[in-house]
Amino acid sequence: MSVRKLIRQHLVSVQTYDPVDPPELLAQRAGIPEDQIVKLNGNENPKPPPESVREAVASAPFNLYPDPLQRRVRSALAEYTGLGEDNIIAGAGSDELIDLLFRLFISPGDNILDCDPTFAMYGFCARVAGGTVRLAQRDELFDIDVDAVREAIDERTKIIFVSSPNNPTGNLATTEQVVPLLETGLIVVVDEAYFEFCNATATAMIPDYDNLVVLRSMSKWGGLAGLRVGYGMMSRELVQHVIDVKSPYNLSVTSEAALVASLKEAPRLMKEVQRIVEERGRMFDLLSTIPGVTPWPSAGNFILCQFEPGQAAEVYDGLAQRGIFVRKFGSKRLQDHFRVSVGTSDQTDRLIDALKEIA
Repeated sequence: MSVRKLIRQHLVSVQTYDPVDPPELLAQRAGIPEDQIVKLNGNENPKPPPESVREAVASAPFNLYPDPLQRRVRSALAEYTGLGEDNIIAGAGSDELIDLLFRLFISPGDNILDCDPTFAMYGFCARVAGGTVRLAQRDELFDIDVDAVREAIDERTKIIFVSSPNNPTGNLATTEQVVPLLETGLIVVVDEAYFEFCNATATAMIPDYDNLVVLRSMSKWGGLAGLRVGYGMMSRELVQHVIDVKSPYNLSVTSEAALVASLKEAPRLMKEVQRIVEERGRMFDLLSTIPGVTPWPSAGNFILCQFEPGQAAEVYDGLAQRGIFVRKFGSKRLQDHFRVSVGTSDQTDRLIDALKEIA
């Protein structure tokens, strides 16, 4: 009997998430040394963590299991966020927390509401859980259309996802947009993976809405993308339910050490965040000078670039041939766009020079 017949039917040909390739493979494709590529496709921090963070990782007790209740981690995050320890839970990246929410709330046949275009991981996790995705289109400025979201809700809708700043369009969700969604009574997940680059947050509403979940990441501002560290903030009751269904040792001792050490280095890390914000402004201004390129304002560490119809793919390939890698998307609304991460000033200059040459 074929193994394929034993696989859960909805997973036999599930639509997968399209991740970015590692630097060594990108270099091989471009035919240049790895240290010469410009990797602007993952929204990663261009600089490694401080030495103190690397030392904390190196001294972690690899031979021991981590604390299943994450006491040290949750205490450090409580001090950083101003919320209570009981309102916080950490995961192997915010991706794991998204998946855990699906374990809690989504049964086969249920659906989530996604505000398109946005982060593709929400839809991927829904499909893996046996659920479906209902799309409410954002408006012409990529802002949330609250009426469209309400109209898309049906009796099997369980979760509404809101990315703020929205990946990949860069715009923020306002309180006036989020509150009506919370008042539907459904779980509303506000993904604040890029919070440190804008300081706009929905956390003040957590005491008033037990159906609100706010997610954050240490990948972007903290430079810990390779260690997979994220956390969620929500009601005490919901945190306990997440603890009940998560793997007991979901955070490695290295991830735990890196998170705690990074929060101690927060002032230093925020200086790099400020540099990225300033570079984002410089990149936006430079992109605006190139004919045929329209950058969208962004509150994250990336900029969405729009091109004339049919040109984005050609420019994307031209950049890749020069060892410059940006992020394209399968969304119909973004077929004439790609996203560029904000890196170092040298990387920005190489990107701009290449775009001018291609144009």
